[in-house]
Amino acid sequence: MARVFDIIPVSMHRLPARTETLLEDAPPLDSGQRAHLRAIRPKDGEEIELFDGRGRARAYRYSAAAKSVIAAGTVREEARSGADVTLFACVTKGSRWDWTIEKSAELGIRRLVPVISERTVVRLAPGERAAKGERWRKIAEEAARQSGAMWTMEVPDAVDFPDAVAMMRGMDVFAGVIGAEPSIIGAFGSAPRRPDRAYGIAIGPEGDFTDAEKAALAEVATGVSLGKTILRSETAAICATGILKALLEEIT
Repeated sequence: MARVFDIIPVSMHRLPARTETLLEDAPPLDSGQRAHLRAIRPKDGEEIELFDGRGRARAYRYSAAAKSVIAAGTVREEARSGADVTLFACVTKGSRWDWTIEKSAELGIRRLVPVISERTVVRLAPGERAAKGERWRKIAEEAARQSGAMWTMEVPDAVDFPDAVAMMRGMDVFAGVIGAEPSIIGAFGSAPRRPDRAYGIAIGPEGDFTDAEKAALAEVATGVSLGKTILRSETAAICATGILKALLEEIT
C-alpha cells in the first residue's frame, strides 16, 4: 500500500470535514472551513482535499465564483495500519502540553490519554475536562491536517491516574521512570513481539510519579530508562513514543 505522503502533494491544502460531507459533490462548508479558505486564499481551480480523520478523504477544486469547493474525484479510503500505540502522559503546563499533543499526532500514534497524577501541576476539575478535551482534539486534528495523516489521533478527556492504570491492563506498557533499568530498547527486545498487540507508554509529571504510583504501575507496566539525563516530561513523552514507534515498524 502506498504511503500517505506518496499520494498527497505536500503543497495540497487539506481541510477536516465530517464523513457525510465527503459524499457530496458540492458540499456546504462550515464556518471553520470557510475561515480557513479565506486565510489560505486558494486560486480558482486549485485542488483542496477534505478528510474525515477516520481514513476517508476526497479531492475537490476551489470555485472562486461560489467561494466553495466542487468534487474532483471520488472518496478514497485507507485502512488503519501500524501498531496500536497509546501514550499515557501526565498533563504539563500551557504550550508544552499543546506541543506534546501536536508531536504525538505527527508520529501517528492511535491515542494520547491525558493523565492527572498526584504531582501533576495542572489540576482539572471533572467539570473542566470536557472543554479542555475539545480544545486538545482540535490540536490533534490540525496536526493531522498538516502532516497529511488520514487518521486523527484520539484524545479522550483527562483521566485520573487510577483510571489510566486500569486502561493499561491488557496492553504491553513501558513506563518511563527515572533511574529504572533496562532501557526501553532492551525491554522491548526481551518482550514477545506481536503485531496485533496494543502497546502503551506511560510518562509522569515534572516531579516524576510518586512511590505509590510507581508501585501501581509495576503491576501493569515495565519500568524503563530513557537515557542517562533527566528529561522534561514533554521531551520524555516524544522520545519514548518515537523509539517505540520505530521498533514496532519492524514487526508491523
